[in-house]
Amino acid sequence: MLTLENVSFGVEVAQGQKEIIHNLNLTIDDHKFVVITGPNGGGKSTLAKLIAGIEKPTSGKIYFNGTDITDMSITERANLGISFAFQQPVRFKGIQVLDLIRLAAKKKMAPADACQYLSEVGLCAKDYINREVNASLSGGELKRIEIATVMARGTKMSVFDEPEAGIDLWSFQNLIRVFERMREKTDGSILIISHQERILNIADEIVVLADGRIAKQGPKDEILPTLLGTSSAVDACSMFDREGR
Repeated sequence: MLTLENVSFGVEVAQGQKEIIHNLNLTIDDHKFVVITGPNGGGKSTLAKLIAGIEKPTSGKIYFNGTDITDMSITERANLGISFAFQQPVRFKGIQVLDLIRLAAKKKMAPADACQYLSEVGLCAKDYINREVNASLSGGELKRIEIATVMARGTKMSVFDEPEAGIDLWSFQNLIRVFERMREKTDGSILIISHQERILNIADEIVVLADGRIAKQGPKDEILPTLLGTSSAVDACSMFDREGR
């Protein structure tokens, strides 16, 4: 379980302190698929970075399975069981896909075992296992390889920051299928930052973040219809791109 208690985050600007996250309280229960959505500039990616440890709160506490992780580093949080996938996956020149999956799993994995993770994300393993994680891979391929490494880690919480960013429609459709399979097979919680309706549609719960505050939160069947039918709390038109682009 992940719990944020009265978490705020601000940055220094010319006019003084600009608060991006405002006294936020949030709980992500075990074995849940949760999507955080909302208008651009609402603080979604900042919240993901606070959970991963890339940023530290200016006030408040963050707990993971009862442990105070507020001041822990990215590595310490990773060792506790939190995985983080960036909007733009890192390219590692000179490192093969097999090496990357082995590093994620933290063990000397046989190529056949590593190939299973690539198959899970819809990639033909024999075509990718020995390739370098470099510029020769498309954005969609990199996203799926990154998800394969997250699956190989088998952590208690997997956080994805706008996984649809920068990929084409075909790759996006495959990405949805990957998350559906991951939801069925994972033993941990999945937290995705996204404004895509099709990702929201496979969530257990939806959290709407606007102006650094939680505007709505609840089961998908309760929250999604209100997002599709209103523009009061959040601007639904700016949130959703039904073409997946």
